[in-house]
This record gives sequence, structure tokens and C-alpha cells, in this order.
Amino acid sequence: MFIASAIITLTLLSKGAIAAFGLTTTSDKYKVDTNGGLVFEVNRANGDITSLQFNGVEYQGNSKASAINSGLGTSQLSAETIDDKYVKITAKSSSLPVIQYYVAKPDDATVYMATYITGEVDPGELRWLARLRQDSLPTGVHGEVGNNIGCTAFEGKDTFRCSNGQTRCKMYTSDRFIDDQVHGVSGSNAAVWMIMPSTAYETSSGGPFMRDINSQTGSSDQELYWYMNSGHVRTEAWRFGLMGPYAMKFTKGDQPSSDLDTSFFGNLDVQGYIPESQRGSVSGSASGVPSGFEAVVHWYNDKAQYWVKATNGAFKSPPMKPGTYTMKLYKGEYEVANDTVAVTAGSDTAKNIDSKEPNPSVVWRIGDFDGRPLELKNGDKIERMHPSDTRMGTWGGTFTVGQSSARDFPMALFSKTGGNVKVNFNLDADQVRDLTLRVGTTLSFKGGRPSAAIGSWAGKDPGAPKLIDSRGVTRGAYRGYGEVYTWTVPASALKNGENTLTLGVYGSGDQDYLSANYIVDAMELQGPAGN
Repeated sequence: MFIASAIITLTLLSKGAIAAFGLTTTSDKYKVDTNGGLVFEVNRANGDITSLQFNGVEYQGNSKASAINSGLGTSQLSAETIDDKYVKITAKSSSLPVIQYYVAKPDDATVYMATYITGEVDPGELRWLARLRQDSLPTGVHGEVGNNIGCTAFEGKDTFRCSNGQTRCKMYTSDRFIDDQVHGVSGSNAAVWMIMPSTAYETSSGGPFMRDINSQTGSSDQELYWYMNSGHVRTEAWRFGLMGPYAMKFTKGDQPSSDLDTSFFGNLDVQGYIPESQRGSVSGSASGVPSGFEAVVHWYNDKAQYWVKATNGAFKSPPMKPGTYTMKLYKGEYEVANDTVAVTAGSDTAKNIDSKEPNPSVVWRIGDFDGRPLELKNGDKIERMHPSDTRMGTWGGTFTVGQSSARDFPMALFSKTGGNVKVNFNLDADQVRDLTLRVGTTLSFKGGRPSAAIGSWAGKDPGAPKLIDSRGVTRGAYRGYGEVYTWTVPASALKNGENTLTLGVYGSGDQDYLSANYIVDAMELQGPAGN
């Protein structure tokens, strides 16, 4: 009887010890038990997370820790329990302009985080990187697109080709910031999720359509990311201040809601945190965007950025920092209006915005001017694979107006592979006059821009656009500055009946798909419609 009672007592004590919410401090680590199934450990010398146990199973990778970038290096760390409700760990790097915060709540298998920066961080990017065990969490974001196991790098060190001709790259796991509030990796018994609620992106750069790495699956580690800033197809300067709050949540497999309450950060003395009571908002109507296209409203200045999709033309911004903002309206991702608005703390500012997109008469149009190439040939695949992937269609080719569909027109043209594209079209006698050729692009690489010729006419080289020093289309990116080119085609180059436009590439660059290239948004020949 005594032995049985002792066993029961020890069992209860053991369960109590495991289940108690709180912080344990040793000479080299902080250990946090969330009492929600998650127990994690933080290295007191550098702020790395070195252990992530969920329901008694270790998910932290074996070889490298989870950290900001590849680690903060030597750091000053402190930890405290606040009101018996929160455990807060602060890691201030000695060599980088970064303070990292980890926060835990009772009965919640989540590591809440925020990252405060005062300058750009070497090597030119800022990311949270959880290095997890691939054998326990084998499925990455978007499945296999970032899984390089058994494949060979063929472009840089990050783009791989597999034996079946399919391609893999961690960039192919990305999603637009406006759509990416929750992403995660999973296995048979657990899933780990990054959650970026409400204003988490406000101090990042790139706007609503920026995309960056979400995961990479290797032979030992499953890497789970949240990129706050990087040089990947970078179109604006970094912002400084508080990134987040954001969170890494463990579940048994179910995807959590993006509606994550982080207002308690206002009680935690986190540098740069601005509570909702000190923010304002903008609401109004967005008009003139045709049905079938998303209407996106975007606000930004040098300190913050916000966005929202209008619903039936109506919108209200997230809670915004006070200040004056540029305010833009997009048809999809194509800018159609630009304005400014002032935001005041504690107030909702009424501000409408209307599309200024012209609606010219056209002889023909290929694709939609919406800032995305998705409706064109290979546009449905380019976010998730390399242009050389065996699943891709051919590049270049011939398009016949009135017979071909947008899906027959290539979404990108390359100076040294794939060839030009020819557009055959007919003109009535009354259409043979000076016409305007307009070609919209979304991203240029190595100075690539359109060349155009019809009959005896060749369009003037418009000159190289502003350089973005980053691979684009080969890593699944399609959005840059979005240059639009126009030429006047003289009547002398046109004829009644069949005409042929040849569209190619000005520029050189390297070989094959790393040669000068550009991504097509849409193109049109403006003039009187035919009979």
C-alpha cells in the first residue's frame, strides 16, 4: 500500500512539475513551460532557441538553433515573469542593431515574438528562422516546391533540379504579404505555424505584393521562416523600428486563425510597440476598379506601411501610426490612383479614392493590365518552379489575334533563350493610321526591356529600366517597378489585312534564363476597333 501510494504521489508531482506555467533559469539557459504542451529553451549567451518540445517530443533541429538570421551573436539577455501571466525574454545583440523579444502565455503553445531594429542588419536581410526536425515535420509550405532532398543545385546555391526534371527553390514557397498571415510546416503528429497578425508587416518593406521565403526542406532540417526585410527583388528602402508582434505556434495539425490578439504587448515594455489607442485609421470607398479584379488600398511612408482589400468598394485600414501617408489604389496589383492622407491618433479619417485608369479604344489587347502575369502562358506555374522546369510550356511562339487566348502568350521573354513572340493581327482599311503600341511589364532583369517591330518600323530602344539587383523570374518572383512602354506605330508601317508584330528583348545579361529578360503584364494596340 505504501509503495502504491508513493508511486501515485510521485506521478502527480511529476505531472504538476511538467504542467506548471513558468520560467526556470540556469547558468546557461532560460527554460519556459507554457503549460500548453510547449516547452522551449533560450541560450543565455546569444538568444538562440535551442529546444522546442511539444507534447514531449523535441522538434528543434539537431545541428543549428532557431534564431534571427543565423543568430544574434553575443547578446545581453534578461528574463522576467510579469503578473504571473507572461514570461518575457529580451535578447539585445552586442554586434547587430537588433533586440529580440520572446513572450509566453499560460496554456498557449505559442512563442510570441517581436524584433526591434535601428539599422540594416548584415547580410542585408532580417528573418526569423526556425530550424526544425525534417523527419518529424516533412511537409513544407506549398508541399514539395521547397524540398531539395536528392536534387542538385544548378543556379546559385538555392535553386535545384531533381532527377525527374522538376525544380525546387525555397523562394517558391513565398506568398504575397497581403495574403500571407499564416503559413506552416507539418508532420503526422504536429504542425508549426508562423502567424503575422494585423500590423505585423508595418515596419517591413516592399508593400502588399512583396513575397519572400517561407520554408525550405532539407535532408535534416525543415526550415520555417518569416522574412521581415531582404534584398530579394527589393523595391524600397528598409524601415526601422519594431517588427511584429508575430508568433510561432505549435498545433496537432490544425491551422490556427490569423486573428491573433497581441494587444498584451502593451503591458510588457517592448521598445517601439504602439498600442491601438495611440493609432488612427482611414476608411472610405474605392471606386472604378472593374468587377473581377481585387481593389487593394495601400498606405505608406518612410516609417510604416499598411494595406487592405476593399469589399464591395468599401474599406477600412488596419490601426495605423499617426502621420501623413501616400495612398494608392490598385486594380489587382496595377496602380490606378495615387493620393495622400493624414492619420491622427484616436480618429478615423474619411478618404475615398477613385481609379484614374484610362479606357482607350483598342484594336486588340492581350492579357489584363492588373500587375500580374498569371493569365499568360506559364503564368500559372512561375511562382512555384523555374522557367526550365519540364512542366513548363514553351517560351516565345506565335499569337494570332481573334484565335489565340491569353494562355498562348508567354508571360516572360528572354534575350538568349526561348525566342521572340510574333503577334499576327488584321486591320481594316480605316484602321490603317498612326496607332499606339503599349506594353506593360511587371519586372525586369539585367536591364531587359521590350523591342518591337511591325513591317518596316522598329520601335526605339526605351533604355534600360531601373536596376533591381536580384534574380526574379527564375526564383518565382514577378513583381518589380512595373514599367509600361509606349510607341507610336506610323501608318506607313501598317497595311489593310494581315500585319505581324515581333516582340523581343533589348539587353544581354548572362546565359539562358539569366539573360536579360522581362515579365509581361499585358499589351495592347490602341486605335479604332475593327468591324
